[in-house]
Parts: sequence; structure tokens; C-alpha cells
Amino acid sequence: MKDCSDERCREVATDIRRRCIRMTFKGKSGHLGSMLSMAELTSVLYMRTLRVDPANPAWPERDRFILSKGHAGAAVFAALAIRGFFPPERMERYYLDDGMSGHISHHVPGVELSTGSLGHGLPVATGMALAAKMDGKKHRVFCLMSDGDCNEGSTWEAIMFAAQHHLDNLTVIVDYNRVQALGKMEDICEMEPFTDKLTMFGWETRTIDGHSIPQITETLAEVPLASGKPSWILARTVKGKGVRRLENTVASHYGNCFASEAEMEAGIREVEGNKS
Repeated sequence: MKDCSDERCREVATDIRRRCIRMTFKGKSGHLGSMLSMAELTSVLYMRTLRVDPANPAWPERDRFILSKGHAGAAVFAALAIRGFFPPERMERYYLDDGMSGHISHHVPGVELSTGSLGHGLPVATGMALAAKMDGKKHRVFCLMSDGDCNEGSTWEAIMFAAQHHLDNLTVIVDYNRVQALGKMEDICEMEPFTDKLTMFGWETRTIDGHSIPQITETLAEVPLASGKPSWILARTVKGKGVRRLENTVASHYGNCFASEAEMEAGIREVEGNKS
């Protein structure tokens, strides 16, 4: 869907936020702040970048996408529903018994891997990229991570491995909202200077505005950013983007962020009026 306009991508990002607010309110739980921060990234990936086929989710030539921050899975569920991988009605049972799981699940059409504990996504994505290289396959592997993911030792093992094996078919996007489950990044495990570290480890890096549709699109269109190197895109985002009282708050990370249906509807009106 490379002909998808900027305006359509913005509409999809708003729709992702709208659906995530409804899902987490009805399910009485979820990681809404983490979902809202990645809406533009998810929109561009599914509307412009990923080579996928909703009618054939197991298409062998598809690009592989791994959501390492699996707690924000509802944002990917929303994008998959918008693309037609499954009926939107399925999302009505998000976080409910016999419904869609709170974390990303491979039981949902279009999802490659179930993730939850941080630090699992990049090692698996790296293995997928290596296997594709060894088999002479042309598909690409994308991994969307949180900054919390980057605190994990398994992540850094994969970072070293991917660079050593010149996996230029691998692209990492970090949803860099700098707020984690228990506090702000600078109070838990500061990563700065972040991209300098990745450059020293042998990756090609870019830093972008993770809410700018044009910047996201342009950067993803350039991958691999350098021949023979994996690509690392640091996307600066706002936790809870679109709902002012949730923005940059630890409270938005987990739980039901709206006390009533009226409050939830007000949140939806706010995201609809604040398109990036």
C-alpha cells in the first residue's frame, strides 16, 4: 500500500488510538500509554512498509514483523483489523475470557510471535534474519521495541550478534517514550548516548520523530540504512500520546485509565482532535 497518503496514515493512527482506548476500557486493563505512543509507527508499518497479504498471512515472501513490547499488542491488533487480517468484531473481547489476549499472540492472524517478557523480541528477530540470509530469502525482518526492552541483557547479545553477521535485512525501531513500568528512564536505567552505543556496536542508526508520518515513512523506505549493517531507528515518542492527562505519565503504563464510559469517550474525542 505504498500509495497510501500521509492523511490516510494519520487517520489510521487515530483509529488505532481510538480502538485501543475502547479495548482497554472494555477489558478493564491493558498498557494504554505504550499503545498510544506507537500509533504512527504502527500505521506506517502496516499501511506503507511491510510486504504482507491479509488474505494469506502465511505468505512465504512476507516481511516478518516482531512486536517485542508485547504488552502493547492491542495497537498491532487494531492495525491488523484495519488491514483486513480478521473481522474488527474480534477485538470486542480483548482482555476478556475466551477473547484476545492482553499481550500480542501468534494465535491472531498476521502475528508472527507471542511476546511478553521484555528482551525476547530482538533475539528471535535476529534469528529470523540470519535464517533468511542463509536460505537466500529476500524478505525483511522488522522488530519494534520499547526502551525498557533495551535494559535486557538478551537484547544486547542480539545487538552484538546481528552486527557481527552483517544482518542488513534486520531493522529495529525503538518506541523511545522514556517512561517504563516503574518510572522514567533516567531514574531506572539511562541509555544515553543511545545511538552512539549502537554505532560502536556496528549498527547504522537514525533518530526520528516517532509521531511524524513523513519522517517515519522516509526512514523506513531507506532500509537497509547501510549495506552490510543492521538498521537501528530511534523514534522519539510521547507516552500516552493524544490524551493530555496521560502523556509522559507512569500511570498510563498499566491498568484501566478511564473511570467511566463518559471519561473514555472524552479521551477518544481528544485523540480525534489531536492528529499528528
